[in-house]
Formats: sequence, C-alpha cells, structure tokens
Amino acid sequence: MATATAPPQSQDQSQTELHRQMLRQMLLIRRFEEKAAEAYALGKIGGFCHLYIGQEAVAVGSLTVLRDDDYVICSYREHGQALVRGIPANAVMAELFGKATGCSRGKGGSMHLFDVDKRFMGGHAIVGGHLPLAAGIGFAIRYRGGDQICLCYFGEAAVNIGAFHEALNMSSVWKLPVIFLCENNRYGMGTAFERVAAITDVAEHACSYDMQAETVNGMDVLAVYEATQRAVQRARKGGHPTLLEVRTYRFMGHSMSDPLHGVYRTKEEVEELKDDGVLGQEGLDAIDAEVHAEVDAAVRFADESPDPAPDELYTHVLAD
Repeated sequence: MATATAPPQSQDQSQTELHRQMLRQMLLIRRFEEKAAEAYALGKIGGFCHLYIGQEAVAVGSLTVLRDDDYVICSYREHGQALVRGIPANAVMAELFGKATGCSRGKGGSMHLFDVDKRFMGGHAIVGGHLPLAAGIGFAIRYRGGDQICLCYFGEAAVNIGAFHEALNMSSVWKLPVIFLCENNRYGMGTAFERVAAITDVAEHACSYDMQAETVNGMDVLAVYEATQRAVQRARKGGHPTLLEVRTYRFMGHSMSDPLHGVYRTKEEVEELKDDGVLGQEGLDAIDAEVHAEVDAAVRFADESPDPAPDELYTHVLAD
C-alpha cells in the first residue's frame, strides 16, 4: 500500500499533492475493507465478500491516470476500484448491505457494483468472462471515433480461460483501446503447476498477439501509475492494446469465508514518507482520521438505509 519508490526531492507542489491524494485513496480502500470485514462478521453483509486488502496500490496507481469519460470493468474483487473511480463510500457500503441506496440498488452485492455515470461497468463473477466485454467496449469506442480507453482488471487465473485468449486476439487484430491489467496476486486457483503456468504465460500471450506487455511491481503505486500512463498513451494515440502484468499480493483469503489476516507494510516503508518530507506523522494521522470518519459514516448510512422494495424484483428485466 505504501510506495516503495521515494519521490524526488525536487518534486513540485502538484506532484506532492498527487502523492497525498493517492495515499488517501489507498487508506480509504484499506479502512473500508476493514469495516466490511467487521460488518460481514456481524451478519450485516451476506453472500460473498471478496476483500482487496494488500492490492490497494494497483487500483489507485492505475485509475488515477484515467479521465472521467474512460471505462472501467472488473472481476468480482472490485470494492477498491469502485471507490477510487468515485462511487461514494456510502453507495458502495449500502450495496454490500443489500440496501436500496446501494449503487446497484441493493441487488448486486459485493461482486456486482455498477455505476454507469462513472463509466464503471461493474464487477463480474465469472472468472475471465468480462474480458470479451472489455474488448466490446473498446470496439464501441473505436466504432464511434472516440479517444477513450477501457481499463480491464482480472486475476492471473483468468489466463487459463478461453475468453482471455479470444479477447486479447481480437483486441490486437482490431487495435482496440483496451488495457488488460492482470492483478497477479499469486493466488490463482488450481494445482501448483497450473498456477505457475498462468503466471508465466501472461507475457508470452501478449507476444503471441503482437501486443505491448509490461510487468509491474504492484506494491509500488508510482510504478503502477507510470506503467498505466504509458499504456494509456499508446491506446489514445493509435488504439493499441496493452497487457500489464501487475505483481501484487493479497493479505486476506479468497473471500470472507476463508479470511487470512496479515500486515501490508513495514515500519520502514512508513518512515520513507516521513524522511522524504512528503508527510509527517501529524499529516498521516489527519488523513487516517478523515478516512475513518468517512467509512464510519458509510456504515451508518448503510445501516439506516431501507431494504429494496418488493417491486424492485421486476426492474432491469427485459420485456418479452
């Protein structure tokens, strides 16, 4: 979560502010997920709940580069991306609680956060199933003559899915403005051999499809930010897709049904921020307190929000 890359001493005020903003967003994700874990344990969140703790730098570093009119599509572990994209913490927490005030009106839950106004095209539960959708968004952008991009997040286990190969192939042939961002947290399900193959094949697949590929340190928010900048520039200029293999690590279990707790940064990493003069202890405490207050307010909002009305069962259903 903390950046491992020390900012230059000569950085200007705008760069310093960018770093502060990214730190705040990472803290927001962390505190939000901690509260979500508490609420799940209390029975206020039902169904599946997949936490993003440990991977915060990936969402923040990549999404900070995007414009408001760009598109984002995710797998089912998308709380962090939703928050960074600008969906209010109240709306995300209320959705986890299954309340009518949630971003998907309480009918999507943890795995299906959507906000069309933010061009956040949702979390998708089928592993790898949303990659062709990302290619479709890219095709629509090109068809309309726009210069937007689509940023697609997926886990390393999805590279064993046929849809992964199909989506990359079509995107490369048609030069679609899609960034396929593999969040390689090294938890890919399956045998040990399959897991290693999934990780190794990511870059090889990109070469096969004549697609630019980069491997990025996902625990360094600035490294992710810079790699995404390069990918965005390629996409906007000529619609060229990119595969980013972002190597990160999740400090929780797959879902709340098998939680594993741990720490996400060393004391030395925190000290780097202080030593470089970016932020002192007082500033860190102030940001953390602000984020805690925002997340606590989101829990209260979700708790007090009404359940979806019965007639909501019939909304968003195509007519015969």
